[in-house]
Amino acid sequence: MQKKFRLKAEEIKPLAQGRGACIASDMITVRGKPVGLMYRERQPDNESDSGWRFLSGLEDQDYMDDTDNHGVYDVNTIANYDPSIVELLDAAPGSVFERAPGSKNFKAVVDWAPPQD
Repeated sequence: MQKKFRLKAEEIKPLAQGRGACIASDMITVRGKPVGLMYRERQPDNESDSGWRFLSGLEDQDYMDDTDNHGVYDVNTIANYDPSIVELLDAAPGSVFERAPGSKNFKAVVDWAPPQD
């Protein structure tokens, strides 16, 4: 099944170019939910991977276990879905940020570790 993205290719503007690839949930790219959790892997998957992972925070384990619910995107694409992430994109590998429901601001998380493969 082909995904129906919230933004069309021609709507993508240069907000965070040259930052590499990331993984994002369809909750963001298809359903249009804002980023609720973003973390940067300490060890990216490959040289084009920025290490960034973006989730809405609404994903449960069954959703996460289905690889069809995620995609690999340029970080700039996800910045267009939620421009509030741009100011955090220079954070070091291992960084984790979350947004409280209904809030516009992210806060650093120190007591959470990204999932291990």
